[in-house]
Amino acid sequence: MVRVLVAALVIVATLTPVANALSLSPEQRARLERGEIVVLDVLPPGGAAGQGGTALARVKASPERVWEVLVDYPAHRGLYPRVIEAAVLEADARHALIRYVVGVGPFAFGFHVNNYPHPTRQRLEWRLAHDQPNELFRDSWGYWQIEPRGRDVILTYAMAARTILPAFVTRGAERDGLVETLKAVRERAERGA
Repeated sequence: MVRVLVAALVIVATLTPVANALSLSPEQRARLERGEIVVLDVLPPGGAAGQGGTALARVKASPERVWEVLVDYPAHRGLYPRVIEAAVLEADARHALIRYVVGVGPFAFGFHVNNYPHPTRQRLEWRLAHDQPNELFRDSWGYWQIEPRGRDVILTYAMAARTILPAFVTRGAERDGLVETLKAVRERAERGA
């Protein structure tokens, strides 16, 4: 019993500010330590009602390696579910406009996303580019946050979206997408570590 209590205290003390700010339960913290992905019903700030959530995972790679994966925009194909194309249209140190194409069944939909990297904060924020053509999304926003933890990181992925499709059609897809995307990023970062 004492070992369990000590282990729980160590887990609580070593989790990152983002993980603590999201009010994780002791059970969720333990799941993170075991390498599981924890999904919360918490939408990122910055938008009207949408579907999505926040997911956290432990990644056994350096913060620099995880950052490289996140800002390798042309390689987002294979990271995000159903993304079949990712093309950089504009890019500088503070902004990147990416055109994505997703395949949904026999259909393909294009949309544009403004990405705002903050390398010193190890945070990547994004928002649907409303001044560009968007065939599927009415809005989408979110962020990635890297929190160093020794030789590992806790990676947070928060996203929300509103599509042209009725909510009952896409319900659950965003949540599943959180897990699939975090798994893909983790795999790619750990493989290159």
